[in-house]
Amino acid sequence: MLAAYPQLLGRIDGGELVWRDGTRMPIDDGKGEKAFAEWLERPDIADMFAVPYPAGAEASPPGKNVDPGRARNAAFFDKVYGDCGKGEVVKNLTNVAWLPKRSKQRLPFNRINGAAGALEAVSRELDELPATFDVFLVPSAGTYNCRVIAGTNRVSAHGHGIAIDIALERSDYWRNAAAGKDDALTYKNEVPMEIVRIFEKHGFIWGGRWYHYDTMHFEYRPELVGVSAGGR
Repeated sequence: MLAAYPQLLGRIDGGELVWRDGTRMPIDDGKGEKAFAEWLERPDIADMFAVPYPAGAEASPPGKNVDPGRARNAAFFDKVYGDCGKGEVVKNLTNVAWLPKRSKQRLPFNRINGAAGALEAVSRELDELPATFDVFLVPSAGTYNCRVIAGTNRVSAHGHGIAIDIALERSDYWRNAAAGKDDALTYKNEVPMEIVRIFEKHGFIWGGRWYHYDTMHFEYRPELVGVSAGGR
């Protein structure tokens, strides 16, 4: 956490994150191991690391309810990026040129903690891929949107301005899939790993690594992929 948010976090002291502005935030809420629904709905900061994120691995069907990075502590992300419901995120947005060699899109993204800079780095690398990848990349399906996650009351990572969707016509989403044996989800993905690994290199996680998969979705989570702010 300290390496991923160096300009914002000062130290860890007695089980608390100490922010550079003096704010103290508990890492563990003391409730112990949580059932999946509570882990997802009310995670503490420690819960965000409960399921390791397999950066660099091949795409494969995760085990049941294995959703690395899907739990986000709302207080932490509101503190870092702003509360979109209070209009705090908009002032932190900057426009990122998305694949400028093949697109004229400019995407609003949060500049805090190097998020927009990391997306710019992703864009530059993706722009060098062969044209066969265009169907997955152009146009982007969107970034900032102050909304809740479908079927929940939790603010989406899009509401913090740190998520991007791609491959609208070639994506798969767990809510659109028919359940299989014992109501298990059948994993689907078309997004090439060349794209995924470029995102991960710069601090993003991919929704295609979740049991509740969302293969168009990438969000800036440097603390989970072992990079510092700005995707470095």
